Amino acid sequence: MEIKLTSPAFSDGETIPQKYTCDGDEVSPPLKWDSVPAETKSLALTLEDPDAPSGLWVHWVVYNISPRINRLPENILEHDDLNNTIRQGLNDSHQAGYGGPCPPRGTHTYMFNLFALDTELEVSENATKQHLEKAMKGHILAQGRLTGKYRHSPVGASQR
Repeated sequence: MEIKLTSPAFSDGETIPQKYTCDGDEVSPPLKWDSVPAETKSLALTLEDPDAPSGLWVHWVVYNISPRINRLPENILEHDDLNNTIRQGLNDSHQAGYGGPCPPRGTHTYMFNLFALDTELEVSENATKQHLEKAMKGHILAQGRLTGKYRHSPVGASQR
């Protein structure tokens, strides 16, 4: 089963607006979804850059989203929990919360991945994508993906 994951800020495969990147305000974009299975106990979300020079780079890890929620608003802060319903893990910059697209060169593709799970995840407060993958194994009911692209190429930029 596939979850329909969208954003009012950009369409699938289009450029992510600068506001949501290191060149702008670096706030998380608004996301919404539907077609979540009725038996879902929680949702998890990751944002990844498969084009990073060092390999897959994780920009955002969110988990234990209530299945009663069908959207995330813009600008989820590092410690926002939306009324105690979500948790944010560590990205590959070793920080909790959202780290916006900031490729060192060229255009990169960014994948927002949403997973419907048959359980709430029991992971540490500083969970990484690897922790999530291990905890989600055998519990994924459905998933969805939204992709966006971004290009940033100032001299001396570092991969994030």
